[in-house]
Amino acid sequence: ARLAESGGGSVQAGGSLRLSCVASGDIYNMNRMGWYRQAPGKPQELVADIDIGGRTNYLDSVKGRFTISRVNARYTAYLQMNNLRPEDTGIYTCKADLLVGDNMDDSDWFDYWGQGTQVTVRG
Repeated sequence: ARLAESGGGSVQAGGSLRLSCVASGDIYNMNRMGWYRQAPGKPQELVADIDIGGRTNYLDSVKGRFTISRVNARYTAYLQMNNLRPEDTGIYTCKADLLVGDNMDDSDWFDYWGQGTQVTVRG
């Protein structure tokens, strides 16, 4: 199994970007999915996550500006980012808890990470 991200880029402050994360492979279920970011010289932080029931959790500084969503049938999560600020700049990486295996009886839960996508907000 693997995660593939897309949607990063460079925008002016106040602009918007939408990140996508798609899980593929021998997947039987997907639990929590989240977006993390790491700014230069700073530790990685959780930006937002969403569980299989749609319950969400956000970093305080992005509340009201970012929205995380998912389409379970497509093993896909999205992060809509509006009113972006220069301090939102960083590498955004998707993480997902996936039930994987050669078959359902031999499956188990594992954490998977994407490769990361750069988001740059110009002030």
